[in-house]
Amino acid sequence: MLVTQSTRRITVARTVAELRAAVDGARAVGQSVGFVPTMGALHAGHATLVEEAARQNGAVVVSIFVNPTQFNDASDLEAYPRTEQQDLLVAAQAGATIAFVPSVDDVYPHGFATTVSGGPITEQLEGASRPGHFDGMATVVVRLLGLVRADVAYFGRKDAQQLAVVEQIVRDLSIETRIQGVDTVREPDGLAMSSRNVRLSPPDRVRALALSRGLRAAQRLAAGGEHSARALEAAVHAELEAESLPTDYATLVDAATFRPATVLDRDCVLAVAAHVGPVRLIDNVRLAPVVA
Repeated sequence: MLVTQSTRRITVARTVAELRAAVDGARAVGQSVGFVPTMGALHAGHATLVEEAARQNGAVVVSIFVNPTQFNDASDLEAYPRTEQQDLLVAAQAGATIAFVPSVDDVYPHGFATTVSGGPITEQLEGASRPGHFDGMATVVVRLLGLVRADVAYFGRKDAQQLAVVEQIVRDLSIETRIQGVDTVREPDGLAMSSRNVRLSPPDRVRALALSRGLRAAQRLAAGGEHSARALEAAVHAELEAESLPTDYATLVDAATFRPATVLDRDCVLAVAAHVGPVRLIDNVRLAPVVA
């Protein structure tokens, strides 16, 4: 199946056989293959990943698959937006050449029994707040990497812990696909782009700015020489509390291990997760100590 957007064409593969035929066809004419795994509901952040992949590769695969194994809340899975036709247009416009849109049975065929765990790095933050999430994510990513066999796969840095988990797994399992992080894309007012943003009511959309506002405040403190994790975290908490947002965490962690850090004395990530109305949002910034 082909979908055309302006002058761009994208091949839609719905089975593993169709995917492999499309990827093999690209390789047969000497194209490298980039891969952007998504759960659909594509926005400008996803488009940035696809555009980066298209700059570096002749063929770009975008997967659109809402992975049931990484949801620990059935209602969250049910509410997750599904906008396939719009997704295909966004992907094509951004430069994707192949869309892999499998069924659950294609990704997890009868008898599938393997689970992939990322180890200790998954135990903090999102792993603590959403038990089983990272095992589900890691399993589907390894499965998709095996199916696509891309040269490079692209992940957004907004999901910083997810990116770190994927990098760990690829290293440990000697998966040949290279992993490349792409910077967070934000709305003009600072809100990190997310498929969940469409579920925010107008008042909650304004309240959600507390996440990015708090992270910017912490960045200013760090740029001024503040090293205390408690002080940096407090800057985020102050903004969240001002909007009465229930908070799962606002924590400074080591950028490599995601273990909590007490002092900003190495590369760190300040990560936050909070509930804005019915929507749970995450965001983060990378911080480094100021060298005198």
